[in-house]
Amino acid sequence: MSDNEFSRRVAVAEEALRALFPATPLQLNEHLSARYDARIFLKREDLTPVRSYKIRGAFNFMRKRIANGSATGRFCCASAGNHAQGFAFACRHFGLEGRVYMPVTTPQQKIDKTRVFGGDAVEIELIGDFFDDCYAAAKAYSAETGAAMVPPFDHEDIVEGQATVGQEIAAQLDGERPDMLVLPVGGGGLASGLARYYAGEASPDFRFVEPLGAPSLRTSLTKGERTRLPQLDGFVDGAAVAEIGALPYETLSRFTPDDVLLSPEGRLCQTMLEMLNLEGIVLEPAGALAIDALRDLKDEIRGKTVVLVVSGGNFDFERLPDVKERALRFEGLKKYFILRLAQRPGALKDFLDYLGPDDDIARFEYLKKSARDFASILIGIETKDPANFEGLLARFAENGVSYQDITDNNILADLLI
Repeated sequence: MSDNEFSRRVAVAEEALRALFPATPLQLNEHLSARYDARIFLKREDLTPVRSYKIRGAFNFMRKRIANGSATGRFCCASAGNHAQGFAFACRHFGLEGRVYMPVTTPQQKIDKTRVFGGDAVEIELIGDFFDDCYAAAKAYSAETGAAMVPPFDHEDIVEGQATVGQEIAAQLDGERPDMLVLPVGGGGLASGLARYYAGEASPDFRFVEPLGAPSLRTSLTKGERTRLPQLDGFVDGAAVAEIGALPYETLSRFTPDDVLLSPEGRLCQTMLEMLNLEGIVLEPAGALAIDALRDLKDEIRGKTVVLVVSGGNFDFERLPDVKERALRFEGLKKYFILRLAQRPGALKDFLDYLGPDDDIARFEYLKKSARDFASILIGIETKDPANFEGLLARFAENGVSYQDITDNNILADLLI
């Protein structure tokens, strides 16, 4: 398909979308613009009816099947997140039957939101512990009933629908081409859609952002072929994808690994908290990826016009303590140690004297209460300045305190913290 034909189809899809919701805002953010000495715009995909751009692709996929008569009246999908909610909303809009397959482990909040968006039009089936179980069940249901299975990213109509974000940006900038577009990447539907929409000599610079623990695009670009990650960190659940989509990779393979930035999960948590506290913007981890990437782009963007796609805003506030915890650890303001202290009266009091005036014990737990001579203790310490830990560790060494820092030991941290 030519670039002109793709743009024409995107324009048709964007016009059809107006039956669901108006164009999401493109907002000049004064706070970020001042910090980075640039014109920084946020494309607020967290303000769609389902708080992510996923509704665009799902709607476009269904719309085209209804228009060409290939829909049986039933649709299905496998998802535990934003795709399920966009799918459910579109099913209700069209008044068609839909079935969503979700893992049994899906948080109740996500199940409830999908049910609200779908209403009576959508049935939710909980099956298996992992996404692959749901995907297999959805495929089987599709084969058995003739229901059209709506993929999350790896389909031409999905990519076309996500590219309507670019159509709106172009109109909202009144034809001005941004110097740079910064896009989050999971399966690649949004990223490839905008890369195709803005193809050509006047194309802006693109930067793509993935979670550090799920670098499927960067790994594939480095190896020169689509590569499935053997394992990933699922914290950024909206973008933690083991393998970039085949169709998106065809488009994105023209970029280099250096065009893909990796966002550390702890730093991403800092960004989420900053946007919540200073700007009042609620973002899920995937929704903060593009904003977080500015920290790595600060030397490139000075004086430029930069557009960040912000999506989505489906954040469960029960996760807030975990977000704060990860942010503190990344900033170096909180550490966890396993200490070996003598089992004698006054040993704990002696240890407390080693703490500085700004050091606070946030966790304390005996791990071996039956030890005769020494006790192993898990202790979490929070402070106001990362440099305070240098003095604390020096005092540990001076007084012969045996310890192990497990702050960055993911295996021990997951078991003990």
